[in-house]
Amino acid sequence: MSRSTTPAHGAAPVHLGMPSFPRAAAEAVHDRTLRANLRHATHTIREKRAGAVAELDDWDRLREAGKRIKDHTLRHLDRYLEQLEEAVTGAGGAVHWAEDAAEANRIVTALVKQTGEREVVKVKSMATQEIGLNEALRAEGIAAYETDLAELIVQLGDDRPSHILVPAIHRNRGEIRDIFADRMGRWGRPAPEGLGDDPRELAEAARLHLREKFLRARVAVSGANFMVAETGTLVVVESEGNGRMCLTLPETLISVVGIEKTVPTWRDLEVFLQTLPRSSTAERMNPYTSMWTGTAAARARDGDGPRTFHLVLLDNGRTGVLADDVGRQALRCIRCSACLNVCPVYERAGGHAYGSVYPGPIGAILSPQLRGIGSDVDASLPYASSLCGACFEVCPVAIDIPEVLVHLRERVADRGGAGRRLEKAAVKAAGWLLDHPGALAAVERTASRTRALLPNRPPGAGAWTAEREVPELPPEPFRDWWRKNRT
Repeated sequence: MSRSTTPAHGAAPVHLGMPSFPRAAAEAVHDRTLRANLRHATHTIREKRAGAVAELDDWDRLREAGKRIKDHTLRHLDRYLEQLEEAVTGAGGAVHWAEDAAEANRIVTALVKQTGEREVVKVKSMATQEIGLNEALRAEGIAAYETDLAELIVQLGDDRPSHILVPAIHRNRGEIRDIFADRMGRWGRPAPEGLGDDPRELAEAARLHLREKFLRARVAVSGANFMVAETGTLVVVESEGNGRMCLTLPETLISVVGIEKTVPTWRDLEVFLQTLPRSSTAERMNPYTSMWTGTAAARARDGDGPRTFHLVLLDNGRTGVLADDVGRQALRCIRCSACLNVCPVYERAGGHAYGSVYPGPIGAILSPQLRGIGSDVDASLPYASSLCGACFEVCPVAIDIPEVLVHLRERVADRGGAGRRLEKAAVKAAGWLLDHPGALAAVERTASRTRALLPNRPPGAGAWTAEREVPELPPEPFRDWWRKNRT
């Protein structure tokens, strides 16, 4: 694992070059279809999640347990990663360490080439999106086919994900039907003639399209929701069954997983298998929970799972995040997306405005730490929030997202520049004034006596006053009023 504290710049290339959040959001809020799609989807998921969580009397204790497990693991991550590597290797797998996105892409590309195959099927994976794996494979002549329904919609539509759990949340049924009818034939089996927008018809079209790829594929690429250090077991939870097909049918499985996805024991895993499904899909448990340890050959069970397994452990800036006492809590995230579904900013701006595969409140604190705050996009993300705190209230591992946002805003401000120099000068002047009561009283009296001459919008403060009214100055300072009226 890299020991460097310098964040790696590993965002998917498709997201680079985007405008800062305020510019992207200003455009998105005028898209009425987008806002209607988001409002309907997020409110539906939010209400279902609240009902699923309310069923558990010990939800708060589970939440605290998840927080403590994650914090303990992150404090001792080096030890648990070594234990994980030993267990995976002992079960017949191979472990590869990737310091950044470029190294991870080189490793995966080389592994696929070794098989002689020119196509892979993929389980939905945020880590592979983060590093831009599909683009890296395509550059080497290897086709990567997404098999998650929402990811398939995004891929066929030459689009970008806009939600952690439901990447195509910005699309409605009519748009999906049009994408299937127009694009499916270019990627494989075409959509049925006369395809309608009924969800069952759309799901059946996707099932038929993907079935051919599942049966033909010899290499699969996945992520993982969790990795159990004591046994080297990887876990993927999903609702459709596509993951199960990818994890069992191909001969070679390559899993790219962020180092923070480690949990020490099976007993620790049990906590998250209760909190993740309720927080994400509002289910008591996921319809498909796939777990694998090593290879079929090592288990002496012919035909049961891949015969070759590679685990690529991805740093890509995570070590740098660990070095930040406040910011490291972002690595507790289990990718449930509950914070997105309650966020008033996300609901109106959508996921694309965040310029990252990690949208919403968690993306606003995770992306700037993984990629650094050198770009306009990443420097703007900590401000993509009203700090209402709804995200913290629903987080199943109690990440205090508002605290981290404020912390990152301070880091952005400390970068310097003309605006920062002006701010420092103003704070220094205000500090001197507050330390000298006589001078402060004189300024207050002067301001009150000349209040009719003062502008409603002070020069240079247009960005602040555009949405706010400047308070009216009273006829006299409070200290003078108090001196005259106290008894």
